[in-house]
Amino acid sequence: MSTHAEEHVSVVVVGGGQAGLSISYYLKQYGVDHVVLEKRTLTHTWREQRWDAFCLVTPNWQCALPDYPYRGSDPHGFMKKDEIIAWLDGFVRHVDAPVREGMAVTRVTRRAQGGFLVQTSAGTLSADQVVVASGGYHTPVVPRMAERLPASIVQIQSSEYRNPAVLPEGAVLVVGSGQSGAQIAEDLHLAGRKVVLAVGEAPRCARFYRGRDVVDWLADMKYYDMPVEEHPLREGVRDNTNHYVTGRDGGRDIDLRRFASEGMELYGVLEDLEDGALRFRPNLRASLDSADDTYNRINASIDKFIAQQGIEAPPGEPYRPVWEPQQERATLDLAASGIGSIVWCIGFRPDFSWIDLPVFNGRGYPGHVRGVTPHEGLYFLGLPWLHTWGSGRFSGVARDAAYLADRILTQARPDARAA
Repeated sequence: MSTHAEEHVSVVVVGGGQAGLSISYYLKQYGVDHVVLEKRTLTHTWREQRWDAFCLVTPNWQCALPDYPYRGSDPHGFMKKDEIIAWLDGFVRHVDAPVREGMAVTRVTRRAQGGFLVQTSAGTLSADQVVVASGGYHTPVVPRMAERLPASIVQIQSSEYRNPAVLPEGAVLVVGSGQSGAQIAEDLHLAGRKVVLAVGEAPRCARFYRGRDVVDWLADMKYYDMPVEEHPLREGVRDNTNHYVTGRDGGRDIDLRRFASEGMELYGVLEDLEDGALRFRPNLRASLDSADDTYNRINASIDKFIAQQGIEAPPGEPYRPVWEPQQERATLDLAASGIGSIVWCIGFRPDFSWIDLPVFNGRGYPGHVRGVTPHEGLYFLGLPWLHTWGSGRFSGVARDAAYLADRILTQARPDARAA
């Protein structure tokens, strides 16, 4: 089939979140002809997949999109959902990207004559270069055992949770204790709901330590500038679960042990449903201890930095458990528990099945170095630890976008500059 009538764009950017808009900002600065394709609306994830009480877990000063830093009056505070959306709305206006909303990309493949074919819900484009900026959190993870739960139990995924009132009466089982699970469990707990939390293996960190936000200390220690190839885990860090902490009410620790002392029921990892009973892995104590070990290890690294630099700071001390599980409880009778709803908070899987190019590993993750793939002209942006800790966040995506824009410019044809 002839492709001569297809629209040609020098660079196609897939995804209209902060990553796609950031690369668009730099491509506009360079005058490179490009288009941003967004299957829904710009920055929709922040509007449609966050609960009402959502707030940042990193301080506002880390919000630093291209030529668009946080300029509010509370740099060490934590923007709430509405404030984040308003800030992003300003960034959308700031970039004024050449965007086409409601245009889903269904396939990207190589053209025989060079470049790429980009098939969309509204026709096909050709491009010299493609930037995949659609993030890495696409398909909500819900285990198949969910199909065997009673129909009377309402089940939602973390991206669908809004507030405690949307769930029916009764206890709520929250499955997973990463950032979303821990914060949603807290949201329900503060509202007076009975919460049963299936604790995962996520680590935790302190909000404040020795007089400052831990993020401020880690920034001074250059942790956020560490490239992935220098991290002790190397690329393995990309598989790590984020530490749980919160910016709610000015910021504080999330201490699952304290919640337990206040009536939250903690169990280990949820494994199955058998004969009307939920079955849990007997690893609650180990998970809590491991999370606290990480908490104390991070604080110890701050202690060492303070000592080495001769910094005057208030004294610190290790965290000591305020509650211990008396025994490992491996089962919970579902009917007797009073559980009326379940919130699945066990993450998302990437889905790059629409990219018909051999650049992925066995786990479906693209092979790249700082976003540059082995296929000339194909790039990824906005993935967790693409280059540094901040690559998938407001704090580091600008650096990554600038790097890729420079690369794109060197690869662009002379006629790729917009008029």
